[in-house]
Amino acid sequence: MRKFSSERGAGEEAPSRRVAAAWLLLTLVLAACAVEPTAPPLSEIERLPSTGATRTIFVISNGWHSSIVFARTDLPPDRIPEAADFPQSRFLEFGWGDAEYYPAEQVTFGMTLRAALMPTPAVVHVAGLSVAPARRYPKAEIIPLLLDAVGLGRLVNFIDASFERGGRARAIATGPGLYPTSRFYPAADRFHLLNTCNTWTARALVAAGFPVAEAGTASAEDLMLQVRLLGKRR
Repeated sequence: MRKFSSERGAGEEAPSRRVAAAWLLLTLVLAACAVEPTAPPLSEIERLPSTGATRTIFVISNGWHSSIVFARTDLPPDRIPEAADFPQSRFLEFGWGDAEYYPAEQVTFGMTLRAALMPTPAVVHVAGLSVAPARRYPKAEIIPLLLDAVGLGRLVNFIDASFERGGRARAIATGPGLYPTSRFYPAADRFHLLNTCNTWTARALVAAGFPVAEAGTASAEDLMLQVRLLGKRR
C-alpha cells in the first residue's frame, strides 16, 4: 500500500509524510460539505424486506476513504469486464476518487488543492482480494450488508456504469493500483467537494436499494453513521 488519505485505499494506515496534505483536504471537504447528513429513521430501515437477502457485500472505511467489496462469484459474466484482470481473486473491491490525487506516488500541495477546490477527472480503483476483507484489512471498519439478487444486480450495474470506456468493450487501465493486485481505470463523472469517494459509495448503496441519504456524505464518518444502522439489521 502506497497511500492513505481521503482518496486512498480503504484498509491501510497513513504514512506520516502525507498526514498534512490529507488533513488539509479533509478540512476543506468538511468545511464545504457541512450539511448534516440526514440518516433514514431506524424504523424505515427495519421495514426493508429481508426475504431472499442471500448475498453479502462489505462497506469498508479507514476513516478517510470508503469502498465496496463483494464476492467475485456474485459478479454476472456480462458486467464489469475489467474484473477479468483479476482472475484469481475471491473478492473484488471498488473505490472511486480523483484521477490525479488518488494514484499519485507523491501528494503535492497543488494536487491537494485541485482535488478539493475544482471538478477534476476521476478514476475507479479495482483490487482483487485473495482473502476475506476482514483478513486483508484487519484495522479497517468493515460492515457487512445483506441484499437480494435484484439489489446486487443494481449495485453491479451502478459500478459497471462508473467506468469510462470510451466506446470500447472494457476500460483500459491507466496504471497499477495501490496494491500488487489492483489497477486504476478511467471513471465516468468528476471528483469535487460534493462528489467524493464517500458520496460515490453512498450512491452505490442507494442504487442497491439501501435507504442511504447522499447529502452530507463527503466524509467517511458521515457515510458510516448510516451504514452502521444498516448493519444492525443483520
